[in-house]
Amino acid sequence: MNYKLFQLINHNAGHHPVLDGIMVFFTKEALILYALILLLMWFLRKDNYKQTVVLAALTGALGLFINLVLGHLFYENRPFITHHVHLLLPHIKDSSFPSDHTTGAFALALAVLWRKHRKIGSVMLLIAILTGVSRIYVGHHYPFDVLGSVIVAFITSIVVYKFQSVFKPLSQLIISIYNRVPLVPKKEQNLSR
Repeated sequence: MNYKLFQLINHNAGHHPVLDGIMVFFTKEALILYALILLLMWFLRKDNYKQTVVLAALTGALGLFINLVLGHLFYENRPFITHHVHLLLPHIKDSSFPSDHTTGAFALALAVLWRKHRKIGSVMLLIAILTGVSRIYVGHHYPFDVLGSVIVAFITSIVVYKFQSVFKPLSQLIISIYNRVPLVPKKEQNLSR
């Protein structure tokens, strides 16, 4: 079933230049889009947005650490190693499960959504969905790799959100250090969230 779903998504790769370009873009550049969004949140918003950025970074780091462990426990060859696929981009032959790109994308998006930044979080979630689909489309991951990544991201984002009070001193310290740096943009403090 996993391979059949993979084929359903991957079989068009290499045959539709516009769609190929979109999928390659999200596979290669989505995390850069996230970095830009988070930087804008950091520099252009109040300190509660900065706190969200710190929590999102922690969520992403935790999700990727869990991926590292899972990749060693449940090693699976990538689709292009085991099957003939339409591979749009070269990739190293490491574990297919889970997808780091997808985990990172969903972890950051969900961390922002849980903190009540709905518009920004919704845009990030759309990018995360496109990232997950693109990882299958370009031939790097099976659908279950992506699904596993979404689950990891969901769990880590909920854990960090539920225990955000534990991380609040760290985020306040980072924001405080940043606010002491001369000549950097600052906005009014509001750490109530």
